[in-house]
Amino acid sequence: MLVNSAAKPGDLLVLTKPIGTGILTTALKRDAIDEQALAPAVRSMTTLNDGAMRAALACGVRAATDVTGFGLLGHLGQLLSASGVAAELHLARIPVLDRARELAAAGFVPGGTTRNLATSTAEWEADIDPADRLLLADAQTSGGLLLAVPPAKEVVLREALDREQTLAAAVIGRCLDGVPGAITVRRAP
Repeated sequence: MLVNSAAKPGDLLVLTKPIGTGILTTALKRDAIDEQALAPAVRSMTTLNDGAMRAALACGVRAATDVTGFGLLGHLGQLLSASGVAAELHLARIPVLDRARELAAAGFVPGGTTRNLATSTAEWEADIDPADRLLLADAQTSGGLLLAVPPAKEVVLREALDREQTLAAAVIGRCLDGVPGAITVRRAP
């Protein structure tokens, strides 16, 4: 069984689906995109996390959480607080659905995403723009898993995620010693 309280300093953070479903579905509701443009989000929302879970269990992953209504930042913050660690995220490595950044910049943002960002205590590098901040707080429907994996198991995990055909297997950051729950977002590693 995976828990959200077993991440350790040095663990890598691996995300198994791209983010942006809340922004894309909001854009559809406001007639800013058509159903064809929404198709990648639908695929993401209808892809189950069972393959990612099998891969994680087979590789000895210690800690995991799903990424849903509280967005990537909110769910990561819960995992970090429960584990007593901090983390740094690398924005350039976070997978994002096509058009999500553009639509976030244009204001197609769900209320839950706005609330998530307003309550986030993340520290941001100065050059990270508002649309990217919204993406990391985007309230996901059926988002992916966020896995904390020891570096020695990264390759094995990514190979297992590939075999399971997860939508992503992106190393997006790492856990650190520091204030439990603290998140620093950097543009690149």
